[in-house]
Amino acid sequence: MKRRAFLAAGGVGLAATTVAAPAIAQSQPEVKWRLASSFPKTLDTIYGGAEQLAKRVAEATDNKFQIRAFGAGELVPAFGVLDAVQNNTVEMAHTASYYFVGKDPTFTFDCTVPFGMNRRMMAAWQRQGGGQKLLQDFFDDYKVHLMPCGNTGTQMGGWFRKEIKTVDDLKGLKFRIGGWAGALLEKMGVVPQQIAAGDIYPALEKGTIDAAEWVGPYDDEKLGLFKVAKYYYYPGWWEGNASLSLYINQQQWESLPASYKAILEAASAEVDSWMMAKYDAENPAALKRLVSKGAVLRPFSNDIMSACYKTAQQLYTDTAAANPKFKKIYEPWKAFLAEQDEWFRVNEYRFDTFMFQQTQKKT
Repeated sequence: MKRRAFLAAGGVGLAATTVAAPAIAQSQPEVKWRLASSFPKTLDTIYGGAEQLAKRVAEATDNKFQIRAFGAGELVPAFGVLDAVQNNTVEMAHTASYYFVGKDPTFTFDCTVPFGMNRRMMAAWQRQGGGQKLLQDFFDDYKVHLMPCGNTGTQMGGWFRKEIKTVDDLKGLKFRIGGWAGALLEKMGVVPQQIAAGDIYPALEKGTIDAAEWVGPYDDEKLGLFKVAKYYYYPGWWEGNASLSLYINQQQWESLPASYKAILEAASAEVDSWMMAKYDAENPAALKRLVSKGAVLRPFSNDIMSACYKTAQQLYTDTAAANPKFKKIYEPWKAFLAEQDEWFRVNEYRFDTFMFQQTQKKT
């Protein structure tokens, strides 16, 4: 009798468990969002981050929360995604915030600052150094909820039709370059051009521009830039890292249940790591292929970099004096960078340089 009673009780418990699962699932609302990317679908890493995000969110919500990603120009132009999210034309976007420095140079801090942080420093500042709070305060004015969602690491310096040996060689150069680095290089005599990824090749081929930078070997090979300019310069000192961002319409974000918010945050953080790992894995072989196809590697001279560095520091000082929003982020950002530089110089630099020397000995 006792055994039958136990089984009956167990049966009730099992039945309750069986009923509870779909009840929980039914409590999750169905959400369908559109994501406008600033990047073309042909670039499977930088655009692929949006697809990776959508995949992980769908898996974590049993397909209840679905995000459909669109490439640059499919819904809105590459550089129109901020306005689209702000106006709720689309619920979200994946982009690089320095595309919008024309609205306010403060946007640069969410992506990269010339002669600024590397990828690890940026992650530390965003996630542990108070940076994300400062950035979100700024983005609140645009009705955008912000998340880090990818990084390219230190970028290459780009493709040039001719060698750039001196500071004077920069004068009059029509250079496709993203973000606030254009304002800096303009002071050096460059004529900066902000052109979406898909339009770079024809502009370089036709001679509309003299040089162009994008990201690095893996993406640059896909864009075919080596076919129309052979000198490949490094480093892209204007992008020691390039942090990409997920923009979410503030009202749409606030409408999500807490569980969906947590899932979206986790998926975005995963993409942040996934993208950097993919670039680091793909770039070495891509660089070798580019050299085999005729790319000529050249470092920017110390004279060029030093002159640009000096100009950059003056630009930051002047901008902070004139723009309170910029100053609010710049001052703690600068202090954090100084501390990071001290730490990396003591430990990371010594290890890295020693290892590079050993690699050179073997080759």
